[in-house]
Amino acid sequence: MNWKEQYERKLLSLEDAIRLVKNNHKIVVSMASMEPKGLLENLHKIADHVEGVSVTSCLNMREYPFFLSPKYEGKFLNESWFYSEPVRKAAGSGLKTVSYIPNNLHNAGTDRLVSNRPDVFWGVASPMDKNGFMTLSLSNVYERDMVENASMVILEVNVKAPKTHGETQVHISEVDHIVENDFDIPELPVVEPSETEKHIAGHISALIEDGSTLQIGIGGIPNAVAKLLEDKRDLGIHTEMFTESMIELFEKGIITNRKKTLWPGKFICAFALGTKRMYEFMDDNPGVFILRGRYVNDPYVIAQNEKMVSINTAITVDLTGQVCSEAIGTRHYSGTGGQLDTHRGATMSKGGKGIIALRSTAKKGTISTIVPLLPLGSPVTVPRQDIDYVVTEYGVAHLRGLSARQRVEALINIAHPDFRSELKKEASKIGLI
Repeated sequence: MNWKEQYERKLLSLEDAIRLVKNNHKIVVSMASMEPKGLLENLHKIADHVEGVSVTSCLNMREYPFFLSPKYEGKFLNESWFYSEPVRKAAGSGLKTVSYIPNNLHNAGTDRLVSNRPDVFWGVASPMDKNGFMTLSLSNVYERDMVENASMVILEVNVKAPKTHGETQVHISEVDHIVENDFDIPELPVVEPSETEKHIAGHISALIEDGSTLQIGIGGIPNAVAKLLEDKRDLGIHTEMFTESMIELFEKGIITNRKKTLWPGKFICAFALGTKRMYEFMDDNPGVFILRGRYVNDPYVIAQNEKMVSINTAITVDLTGQVCSEAIGTRHYSGTGGQLDTHRGATMSKGGKGIIALRSTAKKGTISTIVPLLPLGSPVTVPRQDIDYVVTEYGVAHLRGLSARQRVEALINIAHPDFRSELKKEASKIGLI
């Protein structure tokens, strides 16, 4: 078979491909660094010809017209598994063009297949090789599952998309249409940690033993943790998101992946988001496996790694140990993502630890992030019965197995000193102590 001829037969212009979108089509797009810029940047141009089109996405990296203007209400709906700044902007403006999909990451895609089987999967791929294979490049959270189940598969082939290993391979015979679109892959700059975040990271670092396998999240606190692990040995990575700090630790010989119980010798992740340097590191790197999110984030898979440590951040924790990481009251901010997946997997692991980290205050020190009760309407990201470690700049509270009364004492001890007295009064008032 001449795969190049098959590729040429399936090649369309971007304009012709977008015209394949019809009324009420359910479209799923690849996520984050792999979002299909061609489709999303131009979808609004067919607004006069369609209505009721839904686009399911995750962690949008750019602002796109189809969900940022009231004139597209009823035409397009961006349903998101995880809000980012552009989607928060639309939601905060009261637009009816965005909506959140509650989920745990490991079954986000398969749940969607049950309730809203896609008419179209539109993704991004690395260029085809001589055997007819492309790769889904930097994300396989749900993408491979969509290739296998969507009625139509369209890929934007991008020469700047790294070739990756794992379960990212897609053969040209599985694809209905190809669009060639060479655009720069979105980057996430490295966030330098604040002094407060460095203090939090110091407490977390003390909890990590040599030979541990880590899941490290996104943001200043996880970045600070990575900088404080240079005295550790033989760390491994089994993580939802591959991050920049992992490369530095690998190059310094701190991450070796040798002691991992599961997939020794390999970085295991479901997607990657970082800088061009990181994308170059991942390009055709057989030491990094990007596997399906429903496998990578399955708590029962994660738990097979002994000494598994999950490090995630939160917005608010109440005095009984309920964690909210995705909203501020009723205002949705981000998403559950893989937090509960990885936290549960770590706590089930032999010698494992589930760590929730947060600054003790917000709004320039004017409010406590440790509160008597979660604000009205707050979703619970990690239930109190799952909680393990909570860490602030003032220390570590190990809550697993503690009574409500014991938890109140432990959490007040790591709250900001300015709020400890008031927290104790409120805890007494509501009968916790």
